[in-house]
Amino acid sequence: MAQATQERTQTAAPKAKKKKWIRKRHAVITKLAAMILGPYVRWKYSIDIVKFAEQGDRQYLVVFNHQTAFDQFFVGLSFRGPLYYIASEDLFSKGFISRLLQFAVAPIPIKKQTTDVSAVINSVRVAREGGSIALAPEGNRTFGGRNCYINPAITKLARKLKLPIAVYRIEGGYGVQPRWSDGTRKGKMRGYVSRVIEPEEYLPLPETELYELLKKELWVDEAAADAQFHHKALAEYMERAVYVCPYCGLSTFESAGDLITCKKCGRQIRYLPTKELQGVGFDFPFRFVADWYDYQCGFINALDTRTLTQQPVYTDTAELSQVILYKKKQLLQKEVTVELYGDRIELKGLAAGVPLAAVLPFESITAVTVLGRNKVNLYLDGNVYQLKSGPRFNALRYVNFFYRAKNISEGNENGEFLGL
Repeated sequence: MAQATQERTQTAAPKAKKKKWIRKRHAVITKLAAMILGPYVRWKYSIDIVKFAEQGDRQYLVVFNHQTAFDQFFVGLSFRGPLYYIASEDLFSKGFISRLLQFAVAPIPIKKQTTDVSAVINSVRVAREGGSIALAPEGNRTFGGRNCYINPAITKLARKLKLPIAVYRIEGGYGVQPRWSDGTRKGKMRGYVSRVIEPEEYLPLPETELYELLKKELWVDEAAADAQFHHKALAEYMERAVYVCPYCGLSTFESAGDLITCKKCGRQIRYLPTKELQGVGFDFPFRFVADWYDYQCGFINALDTRTLTQQPVYTDTAELSQVILYKKKQLLQKEVTVELYGDRIELKGLAAGVPLAAVLPFESITAVTVLGRNKVNLYLDGNVYQLKSGPRFNALRYVNFFYRAKNISEGNENGEFLGL
């Protein structure tokens, strides 16, 4: 018996060794990218990228505020060697491009707006292998110029990793490239490490204090006439960010040049190079987009979505895809009609074979997120579906309505979180 056991043990296949996350090529590719892309990025965004001279050979958890689509490049150019970015699953669902990024820099995937334990496990794995980790705790680019909501889970990740926290500030990014715009404006930006918080400083703190400290250190308010940013179409696509008129309530807008127009009352607002707003022929109550955005959030948080269930509040047409997580996006239908109600989303014109119901009650949806400038991701039944419409599509209102309805259904009518 003992001999048979010994023979089985000797012939058993050896346990496969887990591949390392960190590869030598990451450092080589990072250095080449800095040499090739660095001059372009600095020219394109007119950004002063300050090298982190005190970096040394230490590992860091790098946290940065999120203003532009290129923020990760700014951060990377300030540091020597590779950083392993925590990135949303959308980056990993682009087929060949995603595979190329995984080969080149091995970002750490995380499911947006969900609790993703695997992202924490992989971050710990990278840290144990000697890597530095970077992320934007907001998880969203700002639509108004002030920081978005920061998930308190950042404190748990920091405590788990026990690395020094390098706080990286990006300033001027909202002026140069607002999230709602396709254009890059001529203006000045700056990116730099503003502070390092050592483990011995933050580990003894209660989680609430650490959370408030990180929020304070990351806070950047671009609602200030502190610089000028020039472009031939300053207000173009601002309707991606605003859908509440202070005179009409829920509305739709259309932009052209430096003007945005409410399609209900016809009032026009001009967006100035100073980032200020100016009513055309009247006094507009908000000086900056951030003020208008905050008013919009307050309006939605005072809305009883239970009264908006008989007629669609908004109707759009969109392309419908299924996101095969960490692989690709599969087009399900080129065009569907999307109707937003106070308690559901309805899809009209679904073809046979589409694995999605025509009526999606909010109670059946786990999360709704906005990707990029104006795509909507719907999480339900363990699947992810994406709605992508034209350039003037406002994805934000779908996210806001979902979370307002969710707050009400959970008995939290005074809850302020609207998804960003």
